[in-house]
Amino acid sequence: MQNQMNNEANNQVNFQANSPMNNQGSSSGSTKYYILGVVTGILATLALTFAVVCAVNFFQIFAPAKMRGTAQAGNTSSITDSGVRKKLEILEDTIGELFWKDVDEADLENGLYRGLLGSLDDPYSVYYTNEELIALQQQTEGIYYGIGAYIQDGESGYVQISGVIKNTPAEESGLMQGDYIYKVNGEDMQGKDKTYVVSKIKGEEHTTVTLTLIREGASEPLDVDVERRKIESPTVEYEMYDNGMAYIQITEFDLVTSGQFENAYNQAKAEGMKGLIIDLRSNPGGNLSTVCDIARMILPKGLIVYTEDKYGKREEYTCKGDNKIDVPLVVLTNGYSASASEILAGAVKDYNIGTLVGTTTFGKGIVQKVINLSDGSAIKLTVSSYFTPNGNNIHGIGVEPDVEVAFDAELYKNGTDNQLEKAKEVLAELMQ
Repeated sequence: MQNQMNNEANNQVNFQANSPMNNQGSSSGSTKYYILGVVTGILATLALTFAVVCAVNFFQIFAPAKMRGTAQAGNTSSITDSGVRKKLEILEDTIGELFWKDVDEADLENGLYRGLLGSLDDPYSVYYTNEELIALQQQTEGIYYGIGAYIQDGESGYVQISGVIKNTPAEESGLMQGDYIYKVNGEDMQGKDKTYVVSKIKGEEHTTVTLTLIREGASEPLDVDVERRKIESPTVEYEMYDNGMAYIQITEFDLVTSGQFENAYNQAKAEGMKGLIIDLRSNPGGNLSTVCDIARMILPKGLIVYTEDKYGKREEYTCKGDNKIDVPLVVLTNGYSASASEILAGAVKDYNIGTLVGTTTFGKGIVQKVINLSDGSAIKLTVSSYFTPNGNNIHGIGVEPDVEVAFDAELYKNGTDNQLEKAKEVLAELMQ
């Protein structure tokens, strides 16, 4: 079961949890230490202040009118007054004159915008350059031109390959789970986040990207040329067990996922499905539209989920109930089942149409929106909270299973998934 236990892509409305080095110098006296301290303080101040000036003004252009009015009546005057602008000029001049090395203006500018979003103390509100935004959109769609490998944050500041999709250039080129991506086309990736690395790996179809890998057991880094091709992420896995017991795993909710789920679900029904296990373990979430489409294939008539923003505006997502599931259902969850996964699991629990097995979910009950800016960049901003059909906000709490079963890693190493086995046991009882 591909990527079953892997932890952690977003669209205009996002229901996903985010997965989860040195300066030196010399001095002949205390003066240089003092100057270096001043420069460090100046740079930090510039990063926050200038980011506020630029990025807040971008946001006002694209935010709803109600939100624009609030910003204009609130903090805008204190941010953009002449005193702040003069201070920015002084700080920029000081950095240009005293900072100990040349500064790339584009990197500094992007760092300022990231600093603004970082000041919100919200890990889900972030700034994207144009390259990062394109990579994000492709990831959300589930179709892109790339190599067919999953990556995650690794040790030593480098991302790590966490999985390789079958029948893709990554598999053909011999990439392996556990490889660290040291360089992409010669550019050192130390300290770069996953979105940035992905944006460098992806590209036009039939072009080649050179990855320099650090592999366990290899005496030196390996250079591997990989062709970019059209990749459709496999987000759904299907299997039919004995006695008409069907198993469908959803690894994330991309735009392609609803079609993949529908195909698997229809195949299960055609093969005589008498009971269904939906595996949402380690599913970080994804698109709201996708999870609602899937929910409409199994839920009764009523609410799927609703959201509320800070102004009290409520938006409801509903189901007609024409396709309510008519066989026993078990849903597998764990602590990495987040956001859109929790919407589906929470609705199944509230309507009492299935049994949740596993451990309590992640607890991400907030919603992000991607706001495009005129220069091709974007910000992703947390804009509202969401609630299950019964009105439960699970942020920081999660959805509790009906049958709690902790994952046994030792058994899994020996080929036994104890949570899945428990789900089969529970489903077998419901099918009697």
